[in-house]
This record gives sequence, structure tokens and C-alpha cells, in this order.
Amino acid sequence: MASNNTSGTPNYRRLLWFTLLFVGLSLAGVYTVYHQLAGQALQWDRRLLSPAALLGYALLLLVYFCADGLRLWFTLRALGERVPMSAMARLVFLNIFVSNVTPLATGGGFAQVWFLRRHGVAIGTAMTATTIRTVLAVLFIFGATPVLLLTLPGAEAAAQQSSLIPTLIVCVVLYLSFFAVLLLRPSWLARPLLLVLKLLQAVQLISAHRQRRWRYRLVRELRRFAQGFGQYFSGRWRDILASWLFTALFLLSLFSFPAVLLWALGYDLEYWLVIGRMVITTFIMYFSPTPGASGIAEGVFGHLFSDVLTVSHLVLVTVGWRVLTIYLGLLIGLFVTHRELTDGVRP
Repeated sequence: MASNNTSGTPNYRRLLWFTLLFVGLSLAGVYTVYHQLAGQALQWDRRLLSPAALLGYALLLLVYFCADGLRLWFTLRALGERVPMSAMARLVFLNIFVSNVTPLATGGGFAQVWFLRRHGVAIGTAMTATTIRTVLAVLFIFGATPVLLLTLPGAEAAAQQSSLIPTLIVCVVLYLSFFAVLLLRPSWLARPLLLVLKLLQAVQLISAHRQRRWRYRLVRELRRFAQGFGQYFSGRWRDILASWLFTALFLLSLFSFPAVLLWALGYDLEYWLVIGRMVITTFIMYFSPTPGASGIAEGVFGHLFSDVLTVSHLVLVTVGWRVLTIYLGLLIGLFVTHRELTDGVRP
């Protein structure tokens, strides 16, 4: 019997379980930092909530959220699509929520495609736009990480661990191979997907009529997806350049939050040293199987910054970093996602 969820919307119960898993793993990661790296030392420092610090957080959050939306908005414009800015603002928080409560951030891409489809963007074009946005970020991070991992002060110990480098190399090869197929041979995706449709019909989960209809739609959207990359590079150069610039600005703002937290606490740590360690942290988070890299993100961050922070500040900065970059947007995204799902099923 086919599933009743035919609207393509995310499943409420599944999102709830993944959210609870995200919270549990995040708490486990913070506890690991507290127990193993911070020596069970924790002391609140009110300088984190000083007026100057709060102003810095607010300004950086504004840049962070705006750049996140604009990098996809300009990618869509290069593809010839015009999506209202108000819709893009909602999409930013919907993506933060869904991508952080689903494993490997896979749900974020599907949720964005579903959202853009509701706003008149073809599925194939939406897939192209979200893929290009991801590829641009990957190019920035993957390009910088190998050099930083081998040269950055404080990262040498991690690089010397016998299992880390081979593991990361395997992950990078698999990750880049997947995107190479998407970019160079998107038609290869049709074969396993068409086989799945045949199997669903064979076991009578879908009718022959539905199988033919879905087959037609699948081929059509994959064709649009394949053509989309050429369309992107043939779009207006200003939109293409803006998509690259706002990707860089988004990543720079994302990596800057720990620097603001450290400055609020009076640390005189070189800005680019913080940025370098955050690039490595984010690189490792890309391969985390847990929702939103929960648990792993906190542990990696605590490990890379344990040599420059006092034990009483390590947990505070770790939690503060996750609150500003993830938890705040996730909380807003919870309400945005709920409203979008409610509107999607409203008669």
C-alpha cells in the first residue's frame, strides 16, 4: 500500500524524532567538551552579554542570514528565475531547521526544492540552483582545508593522527565524485531512479499509470537539471559574480562568530587564525553522519580551540558558537517550517 504522504512535504513525526536526536547529540557533544577538554570547569562570564558584544552578534547575524539568502537568490537569477525576497528570507530559516535535524544535511536540499517548487520554480531548476550553491561553498572550504590542516598552528596534532588524513581523503573523493556525477553526468542518475519506479510498480505499490507519469516527470526534471548548469554560466555575469561573492561573505561571517565571542571575553587571538580553525571544523562537519553534525561539531570545535581558551571558557564559547550559528536560526526555522507545512496542507 502506498504512503499517504503524497504531497512531497516533510514528515512531521520524522522531523520530531530527528530534532530530538539533534538535541541529544548536541548535549552529548557539549558534555564531552566539558568532561574531557574543559576539565569539568565552567564559569559564566557576563562579558559575553555586554552591550558591545550583543551589538557585534546582531550585526554579524544580519550579515550571516542575508548573505545565506542572497547567495541562492543570485544563483536563481543567473538561472533566469525571480523569487521574491520575502520568500528567500523564509527559505533561509526553513533550510537551517531541516538541514540540521536530518542526517548529512540531505533534508535541507529536498526541503529547499519543495519550497521553491511552491513558488513557481521547476524542480529541475531548483535542484540545479541548490546544487550550485552547495558546490560553491564546497569549493571554498575544500580548497582551503588541506593547506590549513598541514600548516595552521594548533592543527598539527590533528593532522598527525594516523587515521584522520586517510579518512578525510576517502570522504573528499566520495563527496567530489558525487558532485562530479551531478555536474558532468546527471543522466546517470536516471537509471537507478527509473529502476526504482519499475520495482515499485512490480510490487504494486504504484499503478502503471502513475509509473508512466512519474517516469515522464523524472526524465523532464533531470533534463532541466542537466541543462541548468550551462544556463547558469550563460546567465548575467553580475548575477554569477554576486553568487560567488555572497557565498564567500556567508562563509566568512559563519567563521567569524568565534572571533567575536573571543574578543568579548578579552582574548587577543589573531583573526585569521580563528578563521583557519573554523574552516577545518566546518570541513569535518561536512562528513558528519549525525543531524546538523550535532555532537561531532562541538567535539571538534572544543579540540581545536582547547589550546587557546581557558578551561572555564571553553564550554561557554563552544555553546555560544552553536547558539549563534545554529540554534537561533533553528528555533526561528521551526516556526517558519511549521507555517509552511501548515499552508501546504491547508485546503
